[in-house]
Amino acid sequence: METLLDTHQASEYLNIDPKSLANSRSTGIGINLPFIKVGKLVRYKLSDLEAYIESRTYNTAGEAKEAMK
Repeated sequence: METLLDTHQASEYLNIDPKSLANSRSTGIGINLPFIKVGKLVRYKLSDLEAYIESRTYNTAGEAKEAMK
């Protein structure tokens, strides 16, 4: 079974403020991560967090700059 993290755990994994995840989830602006709703609970798949990190990993600043276009 896939490992699921709550907002606090996911924010710790990404080293960001939990409010950033909550705000992005609410507004659709910022960190674009899929999430799961189970009743009132919000969960993030660990594999989605890993994919998010991988998709934002670059070898040079120029690579990062190109990706941001």
